[in-house]
Amino acid sequence: MDSPRIIQLPKIPDSRGNLSVIEECVHIPFKIMRAYWIYDVPGGECRGGHAYKTTEEFIVALSGSFDVVLDNGHEKQSFSLSRSYCGLYVPKGYWRQMVNFSTNSLAFVLASTPYDEDDYIRDYSEFMRCR
Repeated sequence: MDSPRIIQLPKIPDSRGNLSVIEECVHIPFKIMRAYWIYDVPGGECRGGHAYKTTEEFIVALSGSFDVVLDNGHEKQSFSLSRSYCGLYVPKGYWRQMVNFSTNSLAFVLASTPYDEDDYIRDYSEFMRCR
């Protein structure tokens, strides 16, 4: 199983404003098949609460900050995202929750598969049985 990791993206500084880029199979280890974003998360709420059977993801905090808690069934890891030039690679098979959203945060997520409800494991007990 691949390991989750923070990946630093190219950062091109400019006095007019910085620029960063994500290229599939160059900066992230998969072909991008879907993109979505999470925003306007009320204080104290969490997102996620599921695992994927086949989908890999790359999560970037484009604005604000939040934490991603990953669980492989044996240990939990927490990653704080707050820089738009760094993202978290999440391999398939990890239970994920996104918590501690700051005001006006924007989470941008790239996924390796199109949306498929059958790819989700939404029950933690079922997730643990698959370990």
